[in-house]
Amino acid sequence: MKILLVDDSGTMRAIQKRCLFKLGVAEDQVVEADNGQTGLAEFEKGNFDIVLTDWNMPVMDGLTMLKEIRSRNKDIPIIMITTESERARVVAAIEAGVSDYLVKPYTADALNAKLEKWVPASV
Repeated sequence: MKILLVDDSGTMRAIQKRCLFKLGVAEDQVVEADNGQTGLAEFEKGNFDIVLTDWNMPVMDGLTMLKEIRSRNKDIPIIMITTESERARVVAAIEAGVSDYLVKPYTADALNAKLEKWVPASV
């Protein structure tokens, strides 16, 4: 399973990668980006099975990146991972085409459930 992991916090990316590795995802299957703009550039270069993205980032936020990815690919699963759980923001993400939502902090089991739901043959 090839994963695009987009978060402006290097610490959060490291935590998320550790979680993915515990779930059996190989290190060479995770591509990192530190904002939506670099995430979008990586998305265009790679062939990903799923995108995990933060919402609040500089340069290009996760919602804008989500909309840009959806304009190119309607099918790839995109999970928004954020501290934002306000109803209006969740609705905005759903309207933009987000596949699922995971609120920080989350457990490895919660992440695994999302991965199994969206990329079942790979986990």
